[in-house]
Amino acid sequence: MDKKKQSTKKPNSKKRLYKNIGFAIIITIFIGVFLLSFRQPAKLSEQSFNDVMNRANRGEISKLVVKGDTIEITPKDQEKATEKTRRDPTANLYGPGGLTNRDVTVDFKAASSSSATITALAINLLPVIIIVGVLIFLLRSAQGQGNQAMGFGKSSARLYGNEKETVKFKDVAGNDEAKVDLEEVVEFLKYPKKFLAVGARIPKGVLLVGPPGTGKTLMARAVAGEANVPFFSISGSEFVEMFVGVGASRVRDLFNKAKKNAPCIIFVDEIDAVGRRRGSGMGGGHDEREQTLNQILVEMDGFEQGQNVIVLAATNRMDVLDPALLRPGRFDRRVGIGLPDRKDRLAILKVHFEKKPLEKGVDLDSLAAKTAGSSGADLANIANESAIIAARANRTKITANDITEAFEKVAIGPERKSKVMNDKEKELTAYHEAGHAVVGHVLPDSDMVHKVTIIPRGGTGGVTWFIPPEDKSYHSIIEFKDVLARMLGGRIAEEVVYGIDRVTTGAGSDLQKAAELARDMVVNQGMGKQLRDQVFHVEGGMMLDRLVSERQYSDETAKVIDDEVESLITEAARRARAVIVANKKQLDDLKNVLLEKETVEAEQVLELLTGTVLPKEATLY
Repeated sequence: MDKKKQSTKKPNSKKRLYKNIGFAIIITIFIGVFLLSFRQPAKLSEQSFNDVMNRANRGEISKLVVKGDTIEITPKDQEKATEKTRRDPTANLYGPGGLTNRDVTVDFKAASSSSATITALAINLLPVIIIVGVLIFLLRSAQGQGNQAMGFGKSSARLYGNEKETVKFKDVAGNDEAKVDLEEVVEFLKYPKKFLAVGARIPKGVLLVGPPGTGKTLMARAVAGEANVPFFSISGSEFVEMFVGVGASRVRDLFNKAKKNAPCIIFVDEIDAVGRRRGSGMGGGHDEREQTLNQILVEMDGFEQGQNVIVLAATNRMDVLDPALLRPGRFDRRVGIGLPDRKDRLAILKVHFEKKPLEKGVDLDSLAAKTAGSSGADLANIANESAIIAARANRTKITANDITEAFEKVAIGPERKSKVMNDKEKELTAYHEAGHAVVGHVLPDSDMVHKVTIIPRGGTGGVTWFIPPEDKSYHSIIEFKDVLARMLGGRIAEEVVYGIDRVTTGAGSDLQKAAELARDMVVNQGMGKQLRDQVFHVEGGMMLDRLVSERQYSDETAKVIDDEVESLITEAARRARAVIVANKKQLDDLKNVLLEKETVEAEQVLELLTGTVLPKEATLY
């Protein structure tokens, strides 16, 4: 069961955030002070001193406020000063030509210079503060760029090992053989002295090989969890940069970190991104990748020995890896992690449904039987989709129908009920899918019909779904030929019903898959008549490899291969036509039910196809 990764935030990120916020607050405060310092009081009209005194003596002024050589005047019936005047500070306010009316309130206040002081400070200090702030910002930016430049060659591997929840072998369902192989790696990491005492050399690398989604990364995390050692994880693509030498520097940095934390594990996911065969590149990008690979080779088996560091790597393209990477002393062991069988699929489904509420009667074993060829990731996706479907329907438990719908959605695509087909297209689709079903049902070495539907799914107008009764590791020529005839059943049904000139483009995907299977039989499996037991495999590497590599067979052989493929397709079409013509009644019956119900399950298909016969023309004996 995959555990949730713990967050790996940088320790200084919060401090940096607080510093930025504090700096912004300080700048805001000083800008506010600067603006406040320039806030002017209400503007007062200027009056002559003699006029003010005369008006005060006549009783037109209620209050005078003396501030140095300035007098603020509050007229009668006013609450605030609206006028001002100036006087000679040495002159007496009371006396000849001065104030004689004693009813006027006179207040003496010291002249305030705080506003001027603040203004002066703001004018002098604010530019300095702004300049200092800009310099600090520029210096910090330069420092950040410098750190980035200095860290350009540093490894970006994530270090795991301090998580509260670690993955163990018991959390990984299936792949028992792979676990046995990897348990020895755990023993090496836990008790290295036990092996060194008898002269055993600890393996340098373990290569996990298997199709996508089979749990290679999860298995590597389980090894680290069982050994309880630090776990450096990095992707192969993270080594390669535009500049030559950067990847090699990152490899050195990663191994230096690992040696300081030994014993530990380095896990390189998708190592084929950097470990491809050397000598096939042209230009700087490939030179950088090759330099990186050279550094990996040196670090794994160079002059420095005795480091208790094991490299785990995962790939699904071992055929493109450099031979020097696979030799003993580097990747000493290869652990195959293949697609799970029925028992393993059941165990994986139980893990993924463990924390999901299931309704009583849900049979996970039947689901495991139907999901032959599915990877662990596919099964996890089915479990998640079933939970989503249940939640969308406002149910608190997952039903068997939810799981079935999720399985079909993952396997053959979601239903496109919004697509509208007219009656003619529906009938043609029904005949097409019924043709697949009839041919697949009649031919003895074909798989069983699981479902037939004329509801568009994914990119198809309808689906006839065949599921093998059990897992298969090998396929015979007869089985492949029955599959070819089954693939052509839809096109041949259209031809038989509507005529050869009225067949449609609906069989385009079927024809393409049939051609690919026929060519694979001849070129890769040695199943042709004239070229029996001869294989003409073309390496599936990079495009440049295929362009520069010379074809391993002559033009005459290529013509024979084309003739073999044509013969297989022609034979499949002949057999499919014989089956459909001999069972035209069952074809029409299934077509009618499809038009009525749109989807027919396996049990009803078997009932409708009762009485079908295998004509002599369709046999291979």
